[in-house]
Amino acid sequence: MKRVIISGGGTGGHIYPALAIADALKAQHPGIDILFVGAHGKMEMEKVPQAGYAIKGLHIAGFNRKQLLKNVFLPFKVLRSLFAARSILNTFKPELVIGVGGYASGPTLQVANWLKIPTLIQEQNSFPGKTNLLLAKKAKAICVAYPQMERFFPQEVIHLTGNPVRQDLIHGAPNKQEAYAFYSLNPSLKTVFIMGGSLGAKSINAAVVKELEQLKHANIQVLWQCGKGYYEQLKELSLSPNIHLLPFIERMDYAYAVADIIVSRAGATSISELTLVGKPSVLVPSPNVTEDHQTKNAMALSSINAAILVPDAQVLDKLWPTVYATLDDSNSRALLAQHIKTLALPHATEHIVSICNKLICHEP
Repeated sequence: MKRVIISGGGTGGHIYPALAIADALKAQHPGIDILFVGAHGKMEMEKVPQAGYAIKGLHIAGFNRKQLLKNVFLPFKVLRSLFAARSILNTFKPELVIGVGGYASGPTLQVANWLKIPTLIQEQNSFPGKTNLLLAKKAKAICVAYPQMERFFPQEVIHLTGNPVRQDLIHGAPNKQEAYAFYSLNPSLKTVFIMGGSLGAKSINAAVVKELEQLKHANIQVLWQCGKGYYEQLKELSLSPNIHLLPFIERMDYAYAVADIIVSRAGATSISELTLVGKPSVLVPSPNVTEDHQTKNAMALSSINAAILVPDAQVLDKLWPTVYATLDDSNSRALLAQHIKTLALPHATEHIVSICNKLICHEP
């Protein structure tokens, strides 16, 4: 029986690709034994079992840049996680260990390297974190989503695969009339889709709230996904009929289909989806992520006019002028859509799994 460990998590942006890879491996090898290794207290410890996979947890955390005193015990947590990871790998005996990012992937892949078990890194961002830079020295394969990653990794092990995305985005755009009806939108109005993610984006929400009075008189409509944590408070506001507030998006394919412009954070998974749907996008990178990955992701797109970058610190003043100007400029929207489509890699999961299969079977 083939045995594979997939390690990482912390956010949906790490967990979704991990589960997509696991599902594809399982589809190709029905008897495969897949074990996840995550971090105690993180969302993978709940989401992975819900998806039907076993998971082991490590007591590991990242470096706390805001409260430095909390890092006193970090070296002990790292050592404890390394010992725990060694026990897990010695017991499970995997033929391949896959790291998708997140706190747990560091110690798990490091131990795999010590034990000479092949490792594969799935690097989702345009600028890798310090952990993956260290782990890359022994990795057998590194699957990336952006070109020119040889700046960071050994060129001979790099594979430009892209990031796994939801399958309903790969099989063509849905019926737009159905999409408008699903969200009770007016097909004759241009639509701004505000995509705050499952947790919501505080600064983007604040920028929408600031603009509510002006939006009452604007000849546009807004599909505003604010996040579950903000919904109860925001639904008490006096919203005009052209503002459609939702805590989460049930049909993301429909939301993408109706959008004339999309406002989003710049997480790796979100950007991979945006390249597939090919819509003009305004990216507002979150300032609260390790290594400032989102800003670097957004810069990789804005540098080739594939998206517009609005820094989080400037979102209150610059978001809506940018949105209005882009909506009024059809040539600008067409160029943004054209350029972002050139980055699309729709078969990422299949590509990654084909590389996994070679490593499991020890093919060159």
